Amino acid sequence: MADIPTIGVEEEFLLVDPASGAPMPRNRDVAEHAAALGVDLQLELTSCQVETATEVTHTAAELHAGLARLRRTVADAADRADARLLAVGLPPTLPHDFPITDTPRYRDIGERFGMIAHEQGICGCHVHVEVPDRDAALAVSNRLRPWLPTLLALTANSAIYRNADTGHSSWRSVLWARWPSAGPPPHFASAAEYDAAVRMLVESGVIRDDGMVYWDVRPSAQFPTIEIRVADVPATVGETVLLATLTRAAVMTALDEERRGVAPPTVPAWTLKAAYWRAARDGVDGDGVDLRSNTSAPMQTLLQQLIDWVRPALRATGDEQLVLDGLTAVVGRGNGAVRQRRAWQRRHDVRDVLDAAAEATLEF
Repeated sequence: MADIPTIGVEEEFLLVDPASGAPMPRNRDVAEHAAALGVDLQLELTSCQVETATEVTHTAAELHAGLARLRRTVADAADRADARLLAVGLPPTLPHDFPITDTPRYRDIGERFGMIAHEQGICGCHVHVEVPDRDAALAVSNRLRPWLPTLLALTANSAIYRNADTGHSSWRSVLWARWPSAGPPPHFASAAEYDAAVRMLVESGVIRDDGMVYWDVRPSAQFPTIEIRVADVPATVGETVLLATLTRAAVMTALDEERRGVAPPTVPAWTLKAAYWRAARDGVDGDGVDLRSNTSAPMQTLLQQLIDWVRPALRATGDEQLVLDGLTAVVGRGNGAVRQRRAWQRRHDVRDVLDAAAEATLEF
């Protein structure tokens, strides 16, 4: 196995009213308080969201410490702004609307894309893994495509939306797919082919700029990394660390296969879309689609297949036991979607879901 790449994580969070749970347009206030506490936040499309970014990290332990510090600090900043910070894929309550953050770019996106932009409040998690170059990033993307539904199911955290059970573990991913450049990444033979596709999307007016390339895997435009963005924001720090370490191991495995000349898998777009939907609906405790055989299989079996594929990389990074323990914990306790449903089913009172989400957000 080659040198161990660095990783970094971006997490998006929802700001809600502490009493009602309604999304609150307070991202600028929270960002000001966070800056005073030493944390710079990214403002998202809607003003009820903020985004954190870790430092470049080398180990899972460094990443865990950084994520915990950021969540703790931003939760404090939200409290100072009379808001509550939640790590959820979507607002559990019924929002009145999602005001667009007042910047020229976001206002333009809101005008161009209408209700797609205004019905946001969508919170994901983006894992950046160091790669040698953009061609390597696209080669990795091609090899990760079969495993993206499994990562989505693992992190699903948006079962309750608008005061109702959506019937899906990740309703976020279903709503996110409405964007014209979102969802599973196409297969690209090279960075040049990828760049040509992005140019077509921009020049045709389908997207405003290359920052709106929302595919679930993409080469970063700013860093020497590949960005994997398929996940709901995980409920807990531990689940985010699990996602990031698994993702890094998958990138390392893909790079190793590329160096050895192993043929990439052939995954038709329609089968990948089907696997996405099944993962979004059933989540970690249901069934998924085995894209090697195009048959139904328990998601826990598919997770085990992912572990088997990346095991040499996990051993190289020293993360094998951490990942095994993390998966055991998620399967036993449930991920964010399972926690949301468990809280909802007690009384069908969204306040229970909000409280459970707030507790998980600061579970370190």
